[in-house]
Amino acid sequence: MMKGYGLTFLLALVIAVIATPISMKLAKIWGAIAYPGGRHIHSRPIPRLGGLAIYAAFWLSAFVTQVWDKNTWGLFIGSTIILAVGVWDDIHEIRPLYKLYWQIAAAAVLIAYGFSMNFISLPFLDYPIVFKNMGLTAVGLLLMLFWVVGLVNTVNVSDGMDGLAGGICFMVALLLFWSANGINQVPAANLTLALAGALLGFLFFNFPPARVFMGDSGSMFLGYIIGGVSIMGLLKTATILGLVFPLLVLGMPVTDLTFAIIRRKLRGQSIAMADRGHLHHRLLDAGYTQRQAVLVMYGISACFGLAAVLGAKGFWIGAVVILSVAFALLITILMRRTEKLVVFGRRHSK
Repeated sequence: MMKGYGLTFLLALVIAVIATPISMKLAKIWGAIAYPGGRHIHSRPIPRLGGLAIYAAFWLSAFVTQVWDKNTWGLFIGSTIILAVGVWDDIHEIRPLYKLYWQIAAAAVLIAYGFSMNFISLPFLDYPIVFKNMGLTAVGLLLMLFWVVGLVNTVNVSDGMDGLAGGICFMVALLLFWSANGINQVPAANLTLALAGALLGFLFFNFPPARVFMGDSGSMFLGYIIGGVSIMGLLKTATILGLVFPLLVLGMPVTDLTFAIIRRKLRGQSIAMADRGHLHHRLLDAGYTQRQAVLVMYGISACFGLAAVLGAKGFWIGAVVILSVAFALLITILMRRTEKLVVFGRRHSK
């Protein structure tokens, strides 16, 4: 089985390496270019249709190595819709509310293909919560929609710096593969490894200094796939961390998104309004280079991932300690004034 997984990973990686330069040319032809200025931190025009390459690498490798069932077809159709919306947004820009409608519509496609949170399992409970047995089937469907749309926007928010969303989602994919493989969820494990290979190939072009951005087409596609695959595999099995595991792995962007919503509400702004208050902006303002800031955020994400693994293994004390340290670091960066970080940032960059 591991040989088959290896083929999936390598095939996705090779296709991504080939497809990414093609997506860059298409971006230039179609006018999907990110220009510097405003809250953007890059200094030159950069094509932003890398999501097309990730999509192609992921699904072409899955087409070769995956046994397609009803769930896989649903994931393919829904992710194609979300990619198309993202491509249109990268070229023409879509109003945030309209984009949300399309995200919900794409997530709703999964309902017709058997996706639902019929039951969830939580830490410290010996048995799963089964909504169907409680006469609350609709709750499971609504939770599924909220889960997928929430992860789409979480990954989208994290895509603010060269290599950031791609690197975080690469770690997410590897950890979800580890979890899915451990509970013998072969389809989900295969798809997460295809995602990891596609992202690694894309990161050859996206790691700072980036030559291409994934754009909304890429970030929304990644969130959709992570959300859908976690339901397809991890949430179908009564594992103690079935629901919590993906959230722990994505702990950093979830925290960043939560603070962004609170920050904008306190300022009387729309929660969809972009600003320069995100974690990566604060690190840059403190004197870090893009590469240094990305590596710091990789490290924080790795801490969340390690905590998830320790929790899954039953080492709760170690998981709580690591989570506490990671959250303390995040809150320190997000809450303190930029001036308070400058000294530390200068020391770090020496």
